[in-house]
Amino acid sequence: MSDSGSTGDVDAIDTRGAVGVPDGFERIWTPHRMAYLNGENKPQGDPNDPLLCPFCLIPTKSDDVALIVARGTLVYVVLNLYPYNAGHVLIVPFRHVADLTELTADEGAEFLLFTQHAVATLRSATTAHGFNVGMNLGSVAGAGIAAHLHQHVVPRWGGDSNFMPIIGRTRVLPQLLSDTRQLLADAWPADPVRNP
Repeated sequence: MSDSGSTGDVDAIDTRGAVGVPDGFERIWTPHRMAYLNGENKPQGDPNDPLLCPFCLIPTKSDDVALIVARGTLVYVVLNLYPYNAGHVLIVPFRHVADLTELTADEGAEFLLFTQHAVATLRSATTAHGFNVGMNLGSVAGAGIAAHLHQHVVPRWGGDSNFMPIIGRTRVLPQLLSDTRQLLADAWPADPVRNP
């Protein structure tokens, strides 16, 4: 044991004179969350301009780079960059619309169909125990990007809401987004528009 009172690889680190006292807590570093906290991916300028909208730009990229799980004719499914839980996906229309009432009948049908497929895919690929499904319409309702409609599908497991998010304001995610995207893309139905 070193003078710092620790063992293992950290013995070489001299913590004498450091600020604070070792407290026995593990630290989970989530530096990727700073982008969200700083608003780096929020649209700047006119929120109604599709050229500035992240949900309009995402489909212009490759699926693996953009974290797109599946593309339909009128909507697509993408992983949330700042997920509540591993596997948190968004169902997004390709067309830049802000409200559910603006969807055409065909868009609405595919939007619901892809929501159903997202639940089924997540259930089979992750053995989720339940789901939160919903959307926030308007910024006052909590929509982070209110100008482009999107629906959240969040897989849930018994005990997944422990003290970390409540007290520590931290989410612990056990899988990298790229790995989650590949898992769900592989499990997604081959032709979800024609073969529900």
